[in-house]
Amino acid sequence: MRDYRKYVVTELQACAAAFQFMTRIPVKAQLDYTDDLFRRSTVYYPIVGLAIGGMLAAAGWLLALVLPAAPASVLTLGLWAAVTGALHLDGLMDTADGLLSHRSRERMLEIMKDSRVGAMGVVAGALLLLLKFALLAELLPRSGDSIAFLVLAPMWGRWFVVWAIAGWPYAREGQGGLGGLFAAVTRSEAGAATACAAAAGLLVLLAFGFAWWEAVVWTAGAIALAGALGYALARAMARKLGGLTGDTYGALIELLECAVLLAAAAAANW
Repeated sequence: MRDYRKYVVTELQACAAAFQFMTRIPVKAQLDYTDDLFRRSTVYYPIVGLAIGGMLAAAGWLLALVLPAAPASVLTLGLWAAVTGALHLDGLMDTADGLLSHRSRERMLEIMKDSRVGAMGVVAGALLLLLKFALLAELLPRSGDSIAFLVLAPMWGRWFVVWAIAGWPYAREGQGGLGGLFAAVTRSEAGAATACAAAAGLLVLLAFGFAWWEAVVWTAGAIALAGALGYALARAMARKLGGLTGDTYGALIELLECAVLLAAAAAANW
């Protein structure tokens, strides 16, 4: 019984660490941030995404009841940025500045580490926010089926990042940075995150009224889409940088969130 309680406490601490690290949701817990805690916390990244998606879907649905689609989408997008502290958006902009500079590997890493945002970063951030706004404006006025994908999009983006952390080396090894905290993450954590995300995805779709076979098909499709696109993006980034960084993890999350929403909008039009 004592071992079981210790296991539960350990996993709750890992879950709390995931929320504290990836969101601005107030999780009041005093944690000892060891490498092992960060490693175990990655299993709960899909749960963090699911919580973010649930908040966005609830807020967007309520706003769409009293406001036109455009202002409802802007306010929902503002909540999206606020709940994550724009952490991943910052990573996307830094990644764009570095990779699109077409400099040497060392120079690209230096540019990405600079706190200032360049022209490519501004353009990438603006385009991503415009795309998210357009997708929200398309999905929010629709039925609950579309809202379900707003719940799930943040989850699938964060799911693949666990595989990216486990599958590619850290580009700044020996140079510090937040991404180095995840050097010990293995495919075991990625597999556990996959099981967690798949189960959560099925339950959400069933709760929104999908038939069991539809839920299975959509969940498999989300895994295939996020996995294939995420692999292609991560591989291309790693080839240029010699690995991945904390900024590229954020960029992957942002891009994969948009990919899932884009697929949902395309399906809704069909």
